[in-house]
Amino acid sequence: MGERWQDRFRAGRVGLPSWAREAPDRSLFRSNISGTWELHSWDRATGERRQLTKRPHGTEDGALDPAGAWVWWFDDTGGDEFGVWRRQPFGTGPDGSEGPAETPLPDLPPSHAGGLALGAGGFAVVGRSTGSGFSAHAGTAGGPARTVYAHRCEGWVADLSDDGSLLALAHSEHGDSRHMAVRVLRLRAEGGGPAAEPVADLWDGSGLDLAPVAFEPGGRRLLVMHERDGRRAPLLWDPVTGEERGIDTGLSGELRADWTPDAAALLISQETRGRVLLHRYDLATGVLTPFDVPPGVVSAATARPDGTVEYSWSSSAHPPVVRSTSGSVVLEPEGPAAPPSVPARDVHVDGPGGGVHALVSLPEAGERPLPAVFVVHGGPQMQDDDSFMPDVAAWVDHGFAVVRVNYRGSTGYGTAWRDALEGRVGITELEDITAVRDWAVGSGLADPDRLLIEGGSWGGYLALLALGRRPGDWTAGIAAVPIADYEAAYADQMEALRAFDRSLFGGSPDEVPELYRASSPITYAADVRAPVLVLAGENDPRCPIRQVDNYLARLAELGSPHEVYRFDAGHGSFVVEERIRQTAVELDFALRITGQREGAAPGAL
Repeated sequence: MGERWQDRFRAGRVGLPSWAREAPDRSLFRSNISGTWELHSWDRATGERRQLTKRPHGTEDGALDPAGAWVWWFDDTGGDEFGVWRRQPFGTGPDGSEGPAETPLPDLPPSHAGGLALGAGGFAVVGRSTGSGFSAHAGTAGGPARTVYAHRCEGWVADLSDDGSLLALAHSEHGDSRHMAVRVLRLRAEGGGPAAEPVADLWDGSGLDLAPVAFEPGGRRLLVMHERDGRRAPLLWDPVTGEERGIDTGLSGELRADWTPDAAALLISQETRGRVLLHRYDLATGVLTPFDVPPGVVSAATARPDGTVEYSWSSSAHPPVVRSTSGSVVLEPEGPAAPPSVPARDVHVDGPGGGVHALVSLPEAGERPLPAVFVVHGGPQMQDDDSFMPDVAAWVDHGFAVVRVNYRGSTGYGTAWRDALEGRVGITELEDITAVRDWAVGSGLADPDRLLIEGGSWGGYLALLALGRRPGDWTAGIAAVPIADYEAAYADQMEALRAFDRSLFGGSPDEVPELYRASSPITYAADVRAPVLVLAGENDPRCPIRQVDNYLARLAELGSPHEVYRFDAGHGSFVVEERIRQTAVELDFALRITGQREGAAPGAL
């Protein structure tokens, strides 16, 4: 059993390959085949694949330039997400022997990443987030970078037009980083005068987000995702004329979109009840054509110049694969495939804010009521879906029913559902988790004496908050990289997340201290009765280590049973064996607590 769950983590995986606009045979993808998630190049014409990066904690962010000549990647330290952009020639290796990585814009000091847009001839626009706010800087590799935008409020760089003259970015100058506006700038040639001048702004007002996606291939229209109808949907906007075209697909759920390379259509991803479907929308005729993809989740998709669409797909039962609408598998990882798992079934429970959707995965053996674990997703602006999750499968392999709740605050269920937590942060989400918890116990599915709550990041925060605010509901709790002391977390985390918190709470801890205290797990530490396991990254910029230490010190002062696993990385890990170690620590803790580990009694540490 142990080998089986570990094999799911160790199995080779590849992400959806991106491709260079002017050299479609040159692709870039992420893979774990080296044991760490790193960037790899793929020359489709020759079939050659090459690992590009090799860093102790892995590499997450990378992009190909339009010519396919250079790969840009973000270089941080120890997973702290604070660093600079590097670049190296396509097809070179991590040892640098055939083309060492260089710092293309050396006068830009380290920062948190705020987006990257690449143009021709080494031209780039880099977004930077620091304690002073957000800024965007344009320059050609090897030369100086000019500031084209700067503001104390957060934003991010989205895209350059193909001719390099227009830049699209999201900004929150109105003070709400959860609901952005869009600005298009015209970049000026180097020399005298301003580096950029505004062309147009698009803002839908308070509480409505706009997200710029990409300029029309070869044109100036900008694809933007809007929320005017209470859900995410696509909009075409010409920033020069101001003309807008809403795209009425007739589809339910929330949508994402991207251009096809010929700009004749949009590739539409439809999110509905934890599944993602794929469609083509013809811009000339308005005809919507669904693609024949299996039930499950299309996590990413891209249209190719030959008219095919490549997409990454998985389901709860079936491991991920990169497929093409031509019927072929596009890219296969090396080594054995991951063992399958069990399908997830849908549950709908009445909650205080409306119907709550949850996914339930059940072990193939065992008598009800079962030991159960509520695996709470992070974000909060994320959702649990029907994709393949090695950690969920590991819990099922060990005899646990797994329940995942898309509480208010989750995406995929409309903007009102996503924003319902504002002003009652944590408290609102727990109401929905509690409703599903009571259903699981009342229906006879879950054993209330063997019932755990587990989560990472925002999910870890909610796990700790649940243990303090609802101490009688849970046998034990597991929190990975959590917010544990909200005021201390705010003081130490990156500025983009401080701006996010101000939008959630309506101000900073100095401005609304009572709201932060009401939503902070450390406030309720004295009420915690169940054993707690906390996993924390030493270099975490999102849920910093000091605030975790504050919470653990408070538990120690109170004599509350707790265990700690610390690791040398940031907000999680891209190293496969480290992920296995963390999962093993969680499983061992849970099996001891629930009395399923030999020689342990229920509740024993």
